[in-house]
Amino acid sequence: MPLLQQWYIQSLKSNYLTHMHNITPEDLVQYLYHETSTAKTAAIKAALEADPELREAYEVMATAKKQLEDIELKPRDEAVKKILDHEEKLINQLYPH
Repeated sequence: MPLLQQWYIQSLKSNYLTHMHNITPEDLVQYLYHETSTAKTAAIKAALEADPELREAYEVMATAKKQLEDIELKPRDEAVKKILDHEEKLINQLYPH
């Protein structure tokens, strides 16, 4: 099963579980990116320690984040060639020989 699909299923489970902790999937994403307040960080850490299913959902998110960071994006050669050709055309228009 693709990782993002696993995350979605886990987030649905987490929505059901979050009523116990008041931790939402959005809170976990903010925590993952270090965007939570000190108080929220402490609450999430405690919830993750207390709830194995919530921790599993967080770990799936963390793995997905790592995989996204590892993706190497590169434009197609044709796209680069078109850009360079267009640039050359513009330069020739601005500075005719």
